[in-house]
Amino acid sequence: MCGIIGMVGQGPVNQALYDGLTVLQHRGQDAAGIMTYDHGRLCLRKSNGLVRDVFRQEHMVQLRGNVGIGHVRYPTAGCSSSAEAQPFYVNSPYGISLAHNGNLTNAEELKRELFVEDLRHINTESDSEILLNVFAHELARPGKLRIDVEDIFDAVVQVHRRCRGGYAAVAMINGYGVLAFRDPHGIRPVCFGERRTETGTEYLVASESVALDTLGFTLTRELAPGEAVFISLDGQLHSRQCADNARHAPCLFEYVYLARPDSIIDGVAVYKARLRMGEKLAQKIQRTWPDHDIDVIIPVPDTSRTSALEMAHHLGVTYREGFIKNRYIGRTFIMPGQAQRRKSVRQKLNPIGLEFKGKNVLLVDDSIVRGTTCEQIIQMARDEGAKRVYFASAAPAVRYPNVYGIDMPSPGELIAHGRTEEEVAAMIGADRLVYQDLEDLMAAVWQGNKSLTAFDASCFNGKYITGDVSQGYLDDLARRRSDEAKDGRERGVSEVTDLYQTLDRS
Repeated sequence: MCGIIGMVGQGPVNQALYDGLTVLQHRGQDAAGIMTYDHGRLCLRKSNGLVRDVFRQEHMVQLRGNVGIGHVRYPTAGCSSSAEAQPFYVNSPYGISLAHNGNLTNAEELKRELFVEDLRHINTESDSEILLNVFAHELARPGKLRIDVEDIFDAVVQVHRRCRGGYAAVAMINGYGVLAFRDPHGIRPVCFGERRTETGTEYLVASESVALDTLGFTLTRELAPGEAVFISLDGQLHSRQCADNARHAPCLFEYVYLARPDSIIDGVAVYKARLRMGEKLAQKIQRTWPDHDIDVIIPVPDTSRTSALEMAHHLGVTYREGFIKNRYIGRTFIMPGQAQRRKSVRQKLNPIGLEFKGKNVLLVDDSIVRGTTCEQIIQMARDEGAKRVYFASAAPAVRYPNVYGIDMPSPGELIAHGRTEEEVAAMIGADRLVYQDLEDLMAAVWQGNKSLTAFDASCFNGKYITGDVSQGYLDDLARRRSDEAKDGRERGVSEVTDLYQTLDRS
């Protein structure tokens, strides 16, 4: 899960890109970057940290030009190193920069091909750099001094033929314009829109429509699966379907957790979808637990508020805010390392004791991944005097890793993997646990756009829609994504950094 943005404007784009990235900050808090193009020169600023920390005034004034792309990152693979902050850049051909959201499932195979056959070197562990080099190699095939729009789209056709997985990307080609493309299944989201000015039309591409809304752009539409959109430097927009086997199957977890509630993803209003998730959960409780003794429904802020409020309405149960959130602590789902997640929960949430004391409480969260957070939250409720603590998840049980760009860890670190609902309830300390049914979750999203006929629900049902995910791949992914492996990579980066600092001082 990352956030991408790209713009072709009639004036400087640095401030708009900055503002757009702040709106997309929920999609990644590890690193941020912006690259702009100004009369043949590239301007780049990227580093680890939040958008507000990466870009200072001295950086903003250097980001000149009316064309640019940006990125906010959280590490699905690799490590939290500034070397993997995006956009990435290659100077051949023409000079291309790229920012990417998603994950390539055949990254290792592509990396070997790029080295052995395409004679290209990959410098990081990021598959975004691999995607960039595949596109650059294909764009160089015609061997032209000057390329046209069809050459660019032909290169995307070859990217789709070579790359597998879930990906949405925005690229800037020096002297030509900004390109955006989406994988043939449309797993990861990307949309575009326009804004009229006195001097002409400006175009913006972004992961979520909320970035367009806040910058005064009108949403044109989402990119179709396999589609590419190119905006030239003179403001002309071109589009083409570049995949032979496009099939729309957006990621369900975007609606559950990843996207902002004020976004529209593939024609579905995220807020409305989450309302329907709450309604479906309430119907399940009425169906399976008609004699419930719930006194109060309390959301785990922030994502689950919408679903919890609708649950309370349909069940006729009091809704209360029972936790106050510290706004200056990041999302624990994104944080690497189990120890850091454990520590951050107590820093992030503080309970209001009066809402728990002597009551049977139903806590509602968007999902349960590792179980670490909800276990501590349930204990907080008990510490505040709750008689009984029930727990509801707006998503089904997460039993399988996600391979398309969400950092859902190895199966052994997923609390629901290989366990029943009752076993998970016992592990997190809940008196009762209620999961959303997968069919109900699909229906809640589908109701917002009935042209959607399929979804990526792999983290719930283990069915990987790209059809290329083997058990060997999952085993290797588990080794690389485990907390132990991540901690090792972080220590390695820290040791190298310390070494260079020592050499600098000596």
